[in-house]
Amino acid sequence: MKNTALIALLLLSSFFSFGKSGYKVEVNFPKDINDSVVYLAHFYGKNLPTIFTVDSAKVSPNKTVVFQKKDAVLGGIYLIVYNHRSKIVEFVLDNGDDFSIDFKPGKNGSSTAVFKNSAENNRYQAYNAESEEMGTTNRMLLAKLAMAKTHDDTAAVTTAFQQLTARQLEQREKYIKQYPNTFLSKVFVSLQSPEVPKGPHYLEDGKTIDSLFDYTYYKAHYWDNFDFKDDRLINTPVYDAKLNDYFSKWIYQIPDTINAEADKILKATRNSKELFRYTLRTLTANALQSKIMGMDEVFVYLVEHYYMKGDAYWLSKKDLDWYEDRARKMSPTVLGNTAPELMMQDVFTLGDKPLSELKAKYTVVVIWDYDCPVCKKEVPKLDSVYNAILKNKGVKVYSVASGGELDKVQQFIKDNKIEDWTNVADVNNNTGFKEKYDAYSTPKIYLLDENKKIIGKGLDHSNINTVIEMSEKKKI
Repeated sequence: MKNTALIALLLLSSFFSFGKSGYKVEVNFPKDINDSVVYLAHFYGKNLPTIFTVDSAKVSPNKTVVFQKKDAVLGGIYLIVYNHRSKIVEFVLDNGDDFSIDFKPGKNGSSTAVFKNSAENNRYQAYNAESEEMGTTNRMLLAKLAMAKTHDDTAAVTTAFQQLTARQLEQREKYIKQYPNTFLSKVFVSLQSPEVPKGPHYLEDGKTIDSLFDYTYYKAHYWDNFDFKDDRLINTPVYDAKLNDYFSKWIYQIPDTINAEADKILKATRNSKELFRYTLRTLTANALQSKIMGMDEVFVYLVEHYYMKGDAYWLSKKDLDWYEDRARKMSPTVLGNTAPELMMQDVFTLGDKPLSELKAKYTVVVIWDYDCPVCKKEVPKLDSVYNAILKNKGVKVYSVASGGELDKVQQFIKDNKIEDWTNVADVNNNTGFKEKYDAYSTPKIYLLDENKKIIGKGLDHSNINTVIEMSEKKKI
């Protein structure tokens, strides 16, 4: 009976030890610091200065700070921030950790963090110390490169850079081999790039060199070393740079291609709550802020396939409504769509002038306001380009006054000598053109082909002809 009870007690103790949540981190300073408040933070996708503060505490009279939490915590690379946020110490923190950090006085007023009950963090401090030393070397080499006067000088610095890079890689690889099952090793592995097999590489005929092999292989294996199942990686400075590098450098900037790749990454992160959230938020923001024409289609796609299906769990109803409303306004005018019909009226005769009845090889739809400062500059410039280049290419202009008094609209047209454009307005105020063309600000310029399909948007006088030339090349 005694043995049975002892075994049961041991099992119970083991269970509670395994299920331990939260953390306890005690920080001991050797002397008074210049700030009474110390912060606990973690990385969130990006490198410094972007960090996420999770706790703060005042330094006790015995120069000690204790951070403690009983609830489960997502691990990652955390930081102690002190001395008016001017000093930091990075360390690995995981759910259930209990250790202390003692700051030992160093040279020239510096201090060294020594961890008790955390061998991995002592190794991390040694790694960071070596990295800082290599960072100093890197800055010295940059200074030498700036001062280089001869080819030999430049070559010598370049060789030194290559040696330093090799040393950095060797530093990580050595750690991975020695401590393969640690979180730091997982972080270092995630930083590794695919190694493309040396060629030559041929197409299926066995004779023609595959000029795209390096690109295809690298892209196909880009994420091999990243563990999408480990949410802790979001609390490191790795993911954001890797995600943006992949989508900006290795993916063709075509909406359909980006949408397909977004689906792949979002599927891979589906079971990792924080990685999924970061991925969807980042891809959506990139699409919305992109200066590449047509990327609004990516925004609409992500909203329709994820936000409107309940996947953006972190958003309030108000914020979710904003995304859905924005997508609805963008959706009618994504590239490739037929331009929404506009049943507008001629500003002089008041007769109907529907957009669909304007026959032209290309149609420029420009929406302007006579009180808009940008419009006052853009409309004359557009007319100059129209007369010099566009008219000879079969372009006609469907000019929409976005509002105001009719006599002032007419005067603006006369002053700018654009009477040969098709000048219209929503005289009856029933077309909903602002919603159809996302024309809540002016000017808005769209380019349509002969079938009234949208082939350009967000344009100005300087790039309309470029879009036409690109369209002509596609037809060849």
